[in-house]
Amino acid sequence: MAHTIGNTWLKLLLAIALLLIALLSGSTQAIVLCNLSTDKMDLCRAAVVGNNPRPPDEKCCAVVRSANLACLCKYKSLLPALGINPKYVLALPAECGVQTPLPPSCRG
Repeated sequence: MAHTIGNTWLKLLLAIALLLIALLSGSTQAIVLCNLSTDKMDLCRAAVVGNNPRPPDEKCCAVVRSANLACLCKYKSLLPALGINPKYVLALPAECGVQTPLPPSCRG
């Protein structure tokens, strides 16, 4: 059990480090996490921040359709630190007409 928790934390820290490097470096090289390229993440930002975000547009929905939603669920607890409301993120698939159900661990 402790080994599994340690592996989970290591993966989480690595993912955070990769995202921060991509966001802060200003590099044009994108990092892919859960089939989602960091250079595409901004396309959905307006739909997941603030108290009354706007609906996702077609560009955002294309990003949502290409993402590995089950994989992204592993990182939902990190979203508030980035100013992103997890409730709005979890609503994106339905708003974009994505039929893939979210895993039970992601819904709560």
